[in-house]
Amino acid sequence: MPRPHCWLLLLLGLLFPAGAPAQTEGAQTEGPRSERAEELFAAENLVAWCVVPFDARQRGPEARATMLQRLGFSKLAYDWREAQVPSFEQEIVELQKAGIELFAFWDEHPAAFELFEKYNLQPQIWKTAPSPTAEGHDENDPAVRVAAAAAQLRPLVDRTRQLGCKLGLYNHGGWGGEPENLVAVVEALRQQGDADHVGIVYNLHHAHADLDRLEQALQQMQPYLLCLNLNGMSQPPAAKILPIGSGEHDREWLRVVLESNYRGPIGILDHRPEIDAEQSLQQNLRGLKHLTANASP
Repeated sequence: MPRPHCWLLLLLGLLFPAGAPAQTEGAQTEGPRSERAEELFAAENLVAWCVVPFDARQRGPEARATMLQRLGFSKLAYDWREAQVPSFEQEIVELQKAGIELFAFWDEHPAAFELFEKYNLQPQIWKTAPSPTAEGHDENDPAVRVAAAAAQLRPLVDRTRQLGCKLGLYNHGGWGGEPENLVAVVEALRQQGDADHVGIVYNLHHAHADLDRLEQALQQMQPYLLCLNLNGMSQPPAAKILPIGSGEHDREWLRVVLESNYRGPIGILDHRPEIDAEQSLQQNLRGLKHLTANASP
């Protein structure tokens, strides 16, 4: 079926018209920025995320796969709760029928890992980066906490390597969610020689405290970044989860993302249990379209 996101090529033509005036020295040129936007926000690069347990319609695997296909998604990052465990296999089957990749799987579960081997799947595994204490040591010594976090993750590092899956450390607040600590833990694991598959999954909806240093944070994380999940961003007391394009800082994060070196997958968030997941995803897709079309060059 046709993909609905071909709007991107059209809107980029409007955003970056031929014959536009040359930019001042040091500014990003329109051509490269246009190419970056086309690559980053192409339909095949978008990942539906935080959909399964947050859907007010409480769709099952078949209805969910149909909905994602209808919206033009080709990738799903699968978030789950205990209620979904019995339907793990059906989810895989229905996604395959719809031609949708199981791109990532939240956390870990032995039943899911068995199914990945059965179906020869290697989704990214997304795990909240730990925030260990430094018991018996100087709490202000970051090296101690980095070593403790790496040790805590070691069994999952080994299991994901055996499965052939990438392991993405996920920012979810706390010490472990700070960009420099994510990088430090990944580097500590990689220095052990058998953890090149470990990287970072960075979520804007858990990054409000990083907004004033987002450019630096992305630069630090970029060599290890496996997925970047977008969100409408306003400071508290605004809602934490906002549709893309409705946040007061959305133009700024768009500029930072487009001017960064990141070229990987882009997550489109649901995470709003009060409404139909299809409606929430549609709002974000429309918001991304509008935001990109009206961004300053």
